[in-house]
Amino acid sequence: MSDAALPPLSIADVQRSVTAELDRIGEVIDPLGSLFSDAGHELALVGGPVRDAMLGRAHTDLDFTTSAHPDETERLLKRWAKATWDMGREFGTIGARKGPWVVEVTTYRSEAYDPSSRKPAVDFGTSLDGDLGRRDFTVNAMAVRLPGRQVEDPYGGVVDLAHRVLRTPGRPEDSFSDDPLRMMRVARFAAQLGFTVDPAVVAAMTAMAERIAIISAERVRDELVKLICAPYPRLGLTLLVETGLADLVLPELPALRLEADEHHRHKDVYEHTLTVLEQSMDLEPRLGLGEPDFISRFAALMHDVGKPRTRRFLDDGSVTFHHHDVVGAKLTRKRMKALRFSNDEIDAVAKLVELHLRFHGYGTGEWTDAAVRRYVRDAGDQLQRLHILTRADCTTRNRRKAERLARTYDALEERIARLSEEEELAAMRPALNGEQIMALLGLEPGPEVGAAYKYLLDLRIDEGVLSEEEASRRLLAWWATR
Repeated sequence: MSDAALPPLSIADVQRSVTAELDRIGEVIDPLGSLFSDAGHELALVGGPVRDAMLGRAHTDLDFTTSAHPDETERLLKRWAKATWDMGREFGTIGARKGPWVVEVTTYRSEAYDPSSRKPAVDFGTSLDGDLGRRDFTVNAMAVRLPGRQVEDPYGGVVDLAHRVLRTPGRPEDSFSDDPLRMMRVARFAAQLGFTVDPAVVAAMTAMAERIAIISAERVRDELVKLICAPYPRLGLTLLVETGLADLVLPELPALRLEADEHHRHKDVYEHTLTVLEQSMDLEPRLGLGEPDFISRFAALMHDVGKPRTRRFLDDGSVTFHHHDVVGAKLTRKRMKALRFSNDEIDAVAKLVELHLRFHGYGTGEWTDAAVRRYVRDAGDQLQRLHILTRADCTTRNRRKAERLARTYDALEERIARLSEEEELAAMRPALNGEQIMALLGLEPGPEVGAAYKYLLDLRIDEGVLSEEEASRRLLAWWATR
């Protein structure tokens, strides 16, 4: 998880890997190849499954390309599997499932973007080589013809894969002009595969970065999510920043490259942020999800985006970033809305950004139980992610300081666990519900019920669990003063 790409592979290792993977998936590719061939059509395994086979990665989702048009493809697939679908028919794609295998078969394509359009104009092609030539990278422009398992590599993808480098089959300028989203895909694949990027591709991305403006926010968002959830996100994010693409799709990130103050009294916020992201990835197993967690990773990436707006130099030469947590949460909401994230995703990330400094008020454990309860209440369903972000935010090289912060946060988590066990803290509800409040005070639904509920909730936080009798007595006394 550093700036360095992975070391190269030997061609012999690549060949061994692809042979082993083709044998493993032979029960699918061989009968499908014969099925299409007997009907007079070409069929080839293509794209990611071929690339990953050479990297020794197994798949049960397989992509094919064919000379057959969608109607004929659908007819043939129905002879192989009972479950088929045609949601991608507009793009020439028919899907099918058989046991654990999911296949998608797409008619040879030739597509390009109108210079001012966000959507491709899809035309069916006539040859495998033509189809491969329109693909994004040489490592994705390889195919295995079926049923004979003949590898087709017209653009040198095998060598590029062994060298772990991303190149385009033709001129990168032509590729990015056809589909500007491919510039985002360069960064995403670098992050997913740990590959370097050919200098000509980087130059084209830099020169054509503004072309990304014609791509819909949803498509940009989807690529960004895949990049951030990849094994090596630093590689992809660094590329976006260096080429200027980040200025257009995630400007808050390059804005973190603050010029150093003359006394160097604050750390490099940009590098700190990338380190926090990587450290949050190391802590993800705490969530028990078994997969990358976009919410915690994006919160790590955005947690300090309020610093450029709040940086102040004091007379003594020191630097402050007061309220960068609140400002950062607002900026995060604005950016995620622009990228068309869901409200739930926006709320979760913004909450984490706003709360990421709260722990530092804990000191060496001076918080009262009430303060701990408020910490839990404010974090809500993001508490576990807040634990991760707070821990990841420690990037000091001072080992003693890092160990002290870790011990202090351990102590806070232990107090939360103890209070939770004693009081069912996670529920954090007062002794009386809304119906009970209305019955006791003779109220109809309305703002006064909410005010009464908040009063009881504050009591719950400040004093712990109260009995219904005590809560009723306190509520009546409070109500009498209104």
